[in-house]
Amino acid sequence: MDIDYLVVGAGLTGATLARRLHDAGHRVLVVDRRPHVAGVAHDHVHPSGIRVHTYGPHQFRTDDEAIWRFVNRFATFFRYEPSIKTLVDGQLEHWPVVASYIRRSVGDDWKPEFTGTPGHFEEAALALMPRVVYEKFVKGYTEKQWGVRAATLAANLVRRFDVREDDEPRLVRHKHQGIPADGYEALVVAMLKNIPTLLNLDYLKEGRWLKPRRKLIFTGPIDEYFDFDLGRLRYRGQRRVHEYHADIDWLQPCGQVNNPDPHTGEHVRTLEWKHMMDPMYAQRIHGTLLTREIPYSPQNPDDYEYPFPDDGNDALFQRYRQRMAALPDVLVCGRLGDYRYYDMDQAIARALVLADELLAGHGSR
Repeated sequence: MDIDYLVVGAGLTGATLARRLHDAGHRVLVVDRRPHVAGVAHDHVHPSGIRVHTYGPHQFRTDDEAIWRFVNRFATFFRYEPSIKTLVDGQLEHWPVVASYIRRSVGDDWKPEFTGTPGHFEEAALALMPRVVYEKFVKGYTEKQWGVRAATLAANLVRRFDVREDDEPRLVRHKHQGIPADGYEALVVAMLKNIPTLLNLDYLKEGRWLKPRRKLIFTGPIDEYFDFDLGRLRYRGQRRVHEYHADIDWLQPCGQVNNPDPHTGEHVRTLEWKHMMDPMYAQRIHGTLLTREIPYSPQNPDDYEYPFPDDGNDALFQRYRQRMAALPDVLVCGRLGDYRYYDMDQAIARALVLADELLAGHGSR
């Protein structure tokens, strides 16, 4: 097969690279071992008509005008500004933590528990808030999510949240926020229009015969590419338990309610999908669908969702990355290839940069 670039993985990273390279005149082939495109951004419609994000909630947001123009080439987005609640002491409180809650529970003269340079996640979180608040909102959620003590995790994991000075209910405050009206799978299908795509094809087991003239772009797990011969990188995934209520239209005040208390269930959050639909359509649907997400450590690479944020796994990743650097005809990238959690806009932005670097090196046809 005469192809310039072979892209392994039809998620957002692979689809973005494929689109940019195809638009520049190169022959591109995309393969994916899943039976669908869009990777972990995939979604589907429940028999009730409720759209479900197969691998957990995905809300697109960006402040970058170029990224926003790029995704709007392929989909129409409806405005969605997510808000999250956390179940604490039987009450639903704002997440991220707001200063008014801390003043209410600790007092006006509250101070963070930790000062200095944090050496691990727990210290980094305590540098933001008093211990009693950390233990109610953060500790249990984090330890359920990762399956280890919070003090063993990397300090930079704390960048995923903050303490708010106001009671602003929105999770994020980006200029552009939304969800594709026809779903993420349709978005990626449009991104891959006129680009040959083979599904249900495991490149590592069945596709090595495919030889691109310029570059193999691999967006799967970097350790799997080398058959785990230096050891397995650690990941976390989620088991999802769905619960349909035909006779109740709404059960939660928002799309996501966190469950940090280990005594109230092993799940970390409960999702109500109708909140993540265009209100014009959601209000016409009778019944509602909840999903509880329960973290675990998967062994099947198809179930990898979150790279593990600790020093040992980062050191192993660096060893794999050094080996990959010695392969000039291979580019490994994406959430699994870079062993780094990316928001969707970050994944697309990095893929566009990588595509432009490839084009600068080879030029367009």
